[in-house]
Amino acid sequence: MLDEIKLVSCYRTGNQRDDSEELEEWLPNINEGKTKGRHQRGTVEMAERKKVTKRVAKPKEPKPKEPKPKAERKPRAARVSKAKKAKTKTEQQTEDAVLPKPESQQHVTVKEERLSVNLSSHNAAVPEDMPHECPSSSQHFPKVKKEEPDDSFTFDEPAQKKQRTTNAAQGRPIKLKSGNSCVEDIEMNWDPIQVLAEKTGVEQWVCANIAQLFQEENTIPFMVRYRKELINHMDADAVRDVQLTLEELRSVAKKSKSVSQTLKKEGVLTSELEMALKNCTTAGDIDHVYAPYKKGSKLSKARRAKELGLEPVALALLQAPQTLDLHSSIQPNTKGISPLHTYNSQPVVTSKPKDIAKFSLYTDFTCDVQRIQHYQTLAINRGENLKILTVKVNIPDWVKNDFCRWCINVRWRPQGFAQPELMTILKNAIEDSYRRFILPFLSRGYRTKLTASAEKESIAMFVRNLRQRLLMCPVRGRVIMGVDPGFHHGCKIAILSPTITFYFFFNSCQTIVIGNGKACRETEAFFTDLIKQRFFKPLDVSYCITDEAGASIYSVSPEAVKEMPDMDPNLRSAVSIGRRVQDPLAELIKIDPKHIGIGTYQHDVSQSLLRAALDGVVQECVSFVGVDINICSETLMRHIAGLNAGRARSIMEWKEKNGPFLNREQLKLVKGLGPKSFQQCAGFIRINPETVRSSIDSGGNEGLKVPLKQTAEKKKVKGSGSASNQFNPLDQTCIHPESYSIALRFLSQIGGSLDQMGSAVLRQSIESSVKNRGLDVLDKSLDTTPETLQLIVDGLTQPPGFDIRQDFEQADFKREIVSMNDLHDGMVLTGRVTNTALFGAFVDIGVGRSGLIPKRFITPDKLPVDQRRRSLALGPGERVEVRVMNVDLQRNRITLDLIRVLR
Repeated sequence: MLDEIKLVSCYRTGNQRDDSEELEEWLPNINEGKTKGRHQRGTVEMAERKKVTKRVAKPKEPKPKEPKPKAERKPRAARVSKAKKAKTKTEQQTEDAVLPKPESQQHVTVKEERLSVNLSSHNAAVPEDMPHECPSSSQHFPKVKKEEPDDSFTFDEPAQKKQRTTNAAQGRPIKLKSGNSCVEDIEMNWDPIQVLAEKTGVEQWVCANIAQLFQEENTIPFMVRYRKELINHMDADAVRDVQLTLEELRSVAKKSKSVSQTLKKEGVLTSELEMALKNCTTAGDIDHVYAPYKKGSKLSKARRAKELGLEPVALALLQAPQTLDLHSSIQPNTKGISPLHTYNSQPVVTSKPKDIAKFSLYTDFTCDVQRIQHYQTLAINRGENLKILTVKVNIPDWVKNDFCRWCINVRWRPQGFAQPELMTILKNAIEDSYRRFILPFLSRGYRTKLTASAEKESIAMFVRNLRQRLLMCPVRGRVIMGVDPGFHHGCKIAILSPTITFYFFFNSCQTIVIGNGKACRETEAFFTDLIKQRFFKPLDVSYCITDEAGASIYSVSPEAVKEMPDMDPNLRSAVSIGRRVQDPLAELIKIDPKHIGIGTYQHDVSQSLLRAALDGVVQECVSFVGVDINICSETLMRHIAGLNAGRARSIMEWKEKNGPFLNREQLKLVKGLGPKSFQQCAGFIRINPETVRSSIDSGGNEGLKVPLKQTAEKKKVKGSGSASNQFNPLDQTCIHPESYSIALRFLSQIGGSLDQMGSAVLRQSIESSVKNRGLDVLDKSLDTTPETLQLIVDGLTQPPGFDIRQDFEQADFKREIVSMNDLHDGMVLTGRVTNTALFGAFVDIGVGRSGLIPKRFITPDKLPVDQRRRSLALGPGERVEVRVMNVDLQRNRITLDLIRVLR
């Protein structure tokens, strides 16, 4: 229950300093062995705080009895007046401070309550009663108005069950035929598959299959398309989440083993300590176990005290306080146990912070932890890293009071009568440990979890934006003019033919693509006037605006220089802008995804996780669309599942030497392309007979003989099955070569042939057979799975040259211009989403400035059913109908309300 813990951010003050003391964390209970089941929702005390309670108690001592619930700790009962409530609270505090509680009630219950964040000016004075390291923890803390507990929120809540992305039947448990365990390298006290299922919300049998598939070096695109029955029809993002979680568990096991070896070399490893390390399921847990034994540059106060010989004094305070004489331990000439002196601290010189205006929204910002948005967390972290903001986690003082009371009366209760001055020493020591260790530990825990959650959501948003940008429908069969606008050097123009070759003269061009950079509006107005004046008559010319982010970076990249060696970089930018509409996928994969203008806070998240996620989604998009191996570029080829830069280069060299590929089997003849690589990439590679014939015709008759000779020679050397020189119509489809025999038997059953592929006759025959007999009966007769048979049906019925992107959105073309001055509140418009952030979606409504749909206006009732479970639900390229809510001409901002998503 989060009730009173707040996250507070403020402008960083000059006299704040970092705590350089070595932090010793509580050691987890070594008896915590097996992983626990899923936490139930609505629990009053969270599991993370339960772990903290267990770390205090020694394993040998009996656990205290369960406490009786206090009336004031219960979730809101009937409301009472403020005066009565204050009186009750004060009386309770007085009673707690004077009267010792029975042992049955002495325990610590750390509840997660409200997180807050304060912003003060960089040179502002800090109140005297506010410590620099942590929030106030005095006994007389101010009264805080408690909020209603939100039982639906908890950091440790198990992941929701992954939703399947297709309408296929629910998967059934299928175990892979493999004798080796897929997680045998994880030697821990918990079951890796069980923990993986709990962390990801995926069934255990699916997790086991995914782990086995990854161990066999299968790629995510191959698994999602050709092993659907083994992964229960999960999408690529869900499979990637399982993969990342599995890698985290492996890193935890590796770290646990490394720490055990280190402790063993130092001679401090015990069986209990080794057991505690093997019980850890996160890297943070291992750090907590290892912290007391970790050697640093500065010893902890406890170790320094032991070196000074004060350990017997501490034991005497607990075991025989009536015999303890503290004055005998003072040695005036020994540093650390000499009389206390007071030293004057030097003032701290600070520099004036920069870019304060960018963080003005977080001035005196306070937010509950369960309500803080992901983008707010990342913004606060950025301000803190720039030394502009100071962030503080406010934990209520009753947590400290309960902790200190439990330590004094239960954990370290003296076994005899102790003088008041001795009890004061014990109390001060416990309060000091809470201030220097426990409080920072709790604060770091909250901040770490908030940041991890925000980073994960930010990366997921980036991935969704990139996928939708790459899968925008290409504009085929048009001559396109790419225009890179500018003031100083003028507009750069490139004319692109439908075959993606470029030239620089106007030839039946009916489509103009303008980059959205500087001088875009002026260039748009220029072409609009020409269209109105019918300058291009008899051509019906239209234009569109496209995002030019990354075009200038690409124009000077090695890929651009290699592709267009004799061209000016400014003209290369114009070519890139035109190609982004002609074939978005083929052009945008040449540019680093971080430079194409999508996503938010990309520099504030883990760069390794971001890079892995972006590389994965590029590979998925290229693979699912498919690549004509005989005409694609080397850059595009290296992103196919199962291939890399080296294999792509080998394929290009093979083509240069032997001519075009005639079928997929010839891929086995390429140097460095083994059976596993062929299995992963073959289904995503297309052999188009038309491109092969054009290549042979342009190269003369010898072009056909070279591959045959090379095939025969290679077959003797590698012994790689039969690689014929005949075209196979199935090589144009998404059907994998491993299923060719099943496809031929299926065609034989329905009386069809390969020559009829994609025709209406074959489509009707297949639909009739499936309707009369059903996939479940047909798959058994063919000894295959329903998923494989469905893929065969799709491949046989799709027309030649089928592109999955034809169902996605295409660029909007227009012939006139509209400005912000033409807008007014309540106007209903249609537009296209250009980018999405954690706080809303930006929509191009054709006025030169994108409007923002705030997140609060994107509600489930306005979305299609298949998009309601997605975070924010909108992505680049989607057409939407919006209503203008506000037009701020001074700040150049447009606020929109989502009406519906257009399909």
